[in-house]
Amino acid sequence: MRATTIHAPFDLRVEEVPDARVREPTDAVVRVVRACICGSDLWAYRGEAERQPGQRIGHEFLGVVEEAGHQVTGFAPGDLVVAPFVWSDGTCEFCVEGLQTSCPQGGFWGSPGSDGGQGEAVRVPFADATLVGLPAAALSDERLLTALLALSDVLGTGHHAALGAGVTKGSTVAVVGDGAVGLCGVLAARRLGAERIIALGRHRVRTDIARTFGATDVVAARGDEAVAAVRELTGGHGAHAVIEAVGTEESMRTAVGITRDGGAVGYVGVPHGSGTGLDLGVMFDRNIALRGGVAPVRAYIPELLPDVLDGTVDPSPVFDMTVGLDGVPEGYRAMDGRTALKVLVKP
Repeated sequence: MRATTIHAPFDLRVEEVPDARVREPTDAVVRVVRACICGSDLWAYRGEAERQPGQRIGHEFLGVVEEAGHQVTGFAPGDLVVAPFVWSDGTCEFCVEGLQTSCPQGGFWGSPGSDGGQGEAVRVPFADATLVGLPAAALSDERLLTALLALSDVLGTGHHAALGAGVTKGSTVAVVGDGAVGLCGVLAARRLGAERIIALGRHRVRTDIARTFGATDVVAARGDEAVAAVRELTGGHGAHAVIEAVGTEESMRTAVGITRDGGAVGYVGVPHGSGTGLDLGVMFDRNIALRGGVAPVRAYIPELLPDVLDGTVDPSPVFDMTVGLDGVPEGYRAMDGRTALKVLVKP
């Protein structure tokens, strides 16, 4: 089969690799129907996250089950499924608690020895616990299929950030970051009943999407200027809940600076850069909480799926470029150059 591999910074190749196959009785093989490129994939692409030469890449996909091990009871060949970006066994203490990202037997797609989502097929360990079934009718609905793909990562990650920030009905929310996760954070905040949502971003195309997703205000600034603007919009106090979806020192410092005393920051931006940007003394004095981390999206898919199916939540606009499998390297270049927000892959 063909799959995307990474060999060095900026060196992505679509090449022949061994076919995905059932190795354990709890495995399934999923033929990829839709995949995409994540902003976090760019850290490997740029050389800021180490990868072995020839390692697979891509962790967001949905597809059709082609083969299932004899211990798989929940799925059969022909079933349409979505996979969260981490596989998990579904039985350990962490899985039972809804923190599948900490499963001792779990792992990330594209890690050494595993298949990546940006390929023709993926071997899925612990298929019954990992995969979530989708209605077969979605295969004939392009918009819905694209929206469902967001359940594999960005929609659940935005939801995780909103929960960490303590978004409640009637609250004021600020979102730092205008990438796909930040925009899905806007969607999540609206879904949870936020009354006011302030989106921080300087790219008009992206902030226009934020407005369609429910943002009531846009702040096109960074750093101290952004902090001052958000405080002016909130009577000098800041937002009750702040979603941090970038992961840099500057973005975290901004997030804390725009948080209301007694509020919280929900952080899901993959950390990168020289430091955290956190001043614990400031956070202590102002009673600011910090919650977040790797989103256990498998725990959220059952809750979010009905709203995606009925159109109440539609994250599909975050995908603004489509490529075939051979076009994946071009898709990375587009996202790295910020000429694309999130690239959809049709193998």
